[in-house]
Amino acid sequence: MQKQSVQTGKLWLGQRAGIGGVGTAAVAVIGVASLVVEGTLLAAQGIPGVAYALVAVFVASIVSSIAGFAFSALCGAMLFHVMDSPVAAVQVMIVCSIAIQCLSVATLWRAIDWRNLGVFLAGGVLGVPAGVLLLLHLPTAAYRTVIGGMLISYGCYLLLRWPARALQTGPLSDSCAGFLGGITGGLAGFPGAFVTIWCGLKGWDKARQRGVYQPFILSMQPVTLIAIHLMRPSSSAAQAALDWKVFAFVPAALLGAWFGLRIFKRLSDRQFELVVNTLLVLSGIGLIL
Repeated sequence: MQKQSVQTGKLWLGQRAGIGGVGTAAVAVIGVASLVVEGTLLAAQGIPGVAYALVAVFVASIVSSIAGFAFSALCGAMLFHVMDSPVAAVQVMIVCSIAIQCLSVATLWRAIDWRNLGVFLAGGVLGVPAGVLLLLHLPTAAYRTVIGGMLISYGCYLLLRWPARALQTGPLSDSCAGFLGGITGGLAGFPGAFVTIWCGLKGWDKARQRGVYQPFILSMQPVTLIAIHLMRPSSSAAQAALDWKVFAFVPAALLGAWFGLRIFKRLSDRQFELVVNTLLVLSGIGLIL
C-alpha cells in the first residue's frame, strides 16, 4: 500500500512538472511572438533601429537577471550603437532597469535581508551626491574607463583565484561598501558593482546576496535621479521629457528578466559565483566600450 502511494506521488509530481514545462514553453513562445509584433508596429511608427534596440534590451535583461545586476552596463554597450539619441538610450536603460529590479525584488521578496540592507542603504545615500558631483565635473570617458578597468581586473582575479575564506565584517565595512556603490551609482548609473563584490566576499549564498544588492540597486536608482535633478547647474539644458516610446521597451526587459530568473533558480551557489564574476568582467567591458 505504501509503495503504491509513493508511486502515485511520483506520478503526480511528474505530471505537474510536465504541465509546468508546457506552461513555461507557452509563455516563452507567446512572449517572443509579442515582441516580434511590437517591433513591427514600432518600426511602422518610424523609430530607427527599433528591432536591434529591442534585441539589445531583451538579451541584456536575460543575462543581467541571472545575477541580478549590470543591466545598464551590458545594455548600454549595445544600445548606444543602435539608437540615434544618447538621451533616449539612457532613458530606456533607466526605465527598463527599474522595471527589471521591481520584478526581481518582488520575486525574491522573502529573501530580502532587511537588517543588512539598511546598513548598505545608509552608506549608499551618502555616496550618491559625491558620485553625481564627479559626474558633473569629470570627463565621461575618463571615469568610465577607470571603473570599467577596475571591474575587469577584479572579475578576472575572482575567476582565476582559489576559493578564499569568507570575510568577517561589521556594519561599518558594509556601509563603506554601500558608500562606494552610491558613488558609482551617481557617477555611472551602476550602483550594484561594489555591493555585489562585497556580498560575495562575505561568503553569502546566492539568495542572501541578491536579497541585499538587488533592493539596494532599486533604491539607489530614484535617489540618483533626484540627486542629478537637484545638483545639475541651472544653466544646463533641461532634460528631455520621457516619451511614450521609451516605455515600449519595458515588455522586452520584463520578458528577459523572467527568463533570467528561471535560469537563476537552477544555479548552484558555485555556478552563481562564476556567473557573477564573469558578469563583472563583461560589465567592465560594457562601461569602456
